[in-house]
Amino acid sequence: MDNENESREKLIVCAKKEFMEKGFEKASLRAISSAAGLTTGAVYFFFKDKNGLFGAVVDEPLKRIINAIDQHFSEDMETDIADFQHTSGDHDEFAELMISALYADREAMMILLERASGSHYEGIIDRFVEMIEKHNISLANNYIAAVPDKRVNEYMLHWFSHVQINAFVHLLTHVDDKELAAKEIKPVMDMLVETWLKYVIE
Repeated sequence: MDNENESREKLIVCAKKEFMEKGFEKASLRAISSAAGLTTGAVYFFFKDKNGLFGAVVDEPLKRIINAIDQHFSEDMETDIADFQHTSGDHDEFAELMISALYADREAMMILLERASGSHYEGIIDRFVEMIEKHNISLANNYIAAVPDKRVNEYMLHWFSHVQINAFVHLLTHVDDKELAAKEIKPVMDMLVETWLKYVIE
């Protein structure tokens, strides 16, 4: 690793600790750069500003989550949904994919979800909900196109999108162990699929 890359990585490691302890707003660039053995000028050189540094900590974990969600809904859209019959465990693969993405860097995800106030990432949970809701609308419309006597309950779809995200957020923030998290989310996924079929589609 050359000196520039080493300095950049030191800043990210120290920033991660500072953001976790103090949150974005109270985090000190001077404290971060001092802990890394560098000047604050190095922060501006590598990351432009505090938001850029925060992004260096959380962007990769965020991309993993978005990719996992996009992959899941893309696969669901390709399913012959008119003939779909839910069986327990049929969403275990998605549950494991999400847990793997969330816990690959749990600390960074915790920072993103709980320490982002004041940053460009503030309100990230609401943004997740909006993304999930768009996917749910597409999936629901695909379903009713195949089953014309059904309709979409828009209120329940919106509520359900919140519940989907909050299920994983609650798990991440309350369960330290990745294997235990994977075990506990699977029955939740079964419940969510049953809820979608019963209340989102009427």
